[in-house]
Amino acid sequence: MKRRECLGWLAGMASLPLWMSACSLRDDLTLGLHPWPGYESLFLAGEFGWLPGGVSLQRGANAGASLTGLRRGELDGAALTLDEVLKARGEGLPLTVILVFNDSVGADMVLARPGITSLAELAGRRVAVERSAVGSLVLHQLLAAAGLQAGEIEVVDLPPDRQLAAWRQGDIDGAVTYEPIASQLRREGAHSLFDSSQFPDMILDVLAVRRDRLRWQTRTLEALVAAHFRGLAHLRVNREDAMRRIAAWRGLTFDEVRLSYAGMELPGVAGNRHYFGAEGRLLAAAETLNEVMVASGLLEAPSSLEGLMDDRYLPRGEVT
Repeated sequence: MKRRECLGWLAGMASLPLWMSACSLRDDLTLGLHPWPGYESLFLAGEFGWLPGGVSLQRGANAGASLTGLRRGELDGAALTLDEVLKARGEGLPLTVILVFNDSVGADMVLARPGITSLAELAGRRVAVERSAVGSLVLHQLLAAAGLQAGEIEVVDLPPDRQLAAWRQGDIDGAVTYEPIASQLRREGAHSLFDSSQFPDMILDVLAVRRDRLRWQTRTLEALVAAHFRGLAHLRVNREDAMRRIAAWRGLTFDEVRLSYAGMELPGVAGNRHYFGAEGRLLAAAETLNEVMVASGLLEAPSSLEGLMDDRYLPRGEVT
């Protein structure tokens, strides 16, 4: 924005809260990301110099770090699961979804030690669960599938990036986890008991941006979303190159990276437009999540879905 326009706008907005006037005028855009296969498109875009100028990726260990950055105003947006977005909106964070990265159809899972062969056998066991909306959601679905009550499993509050050390020390018997930690736990003998293929269209990973940062960032956000699709195209067309890069970043083998994508759907531009439609899967997923999260105590009341999504930043055609 030109300086003269900025000064004129500030004069007219002087009565608004400081956070609304000051934060909205930032030329840069800082996004929170943590290791997850669905987000690697943006890491690839950064690797190849496809991200627009002024955009920086703040790498964190888990979603909790991104949410903290959003609450403090240090981040303009973050890659999160849809349920995390709903919970944050319920707490007053003005988040809007502008992109769907992936649908987890097996990528979020419950791993257990050898000898634990059924969900019911987790009763009385120590299970690591990140204190986040998605961790709680998977735990809720796990308990329902196992026919167990919440108190029958000893829940250990532990994000995925700390689960491997706890597993090696014998502090946990199971874990609600995801890649790349899942592959690392499998190397230690863990096996899968349950995953998100049992409840599809509920764990959607999305890019959410604070609405108070949207007004002056239209072109930057359009370029950022296009960079994601360009990274996604590289992952699909130059699969071996992309996966070898990801393997090096995450300390995994090529086969482990390939396996990490087996339980995910990665929608392109057309798929995203379907998600964002008036009767699309994004709104339907949010409505279902509201019900589940209220029933399980993750939300006190349903989160408002007004302004939840905005598809104006999606490209008009597929990006190659």
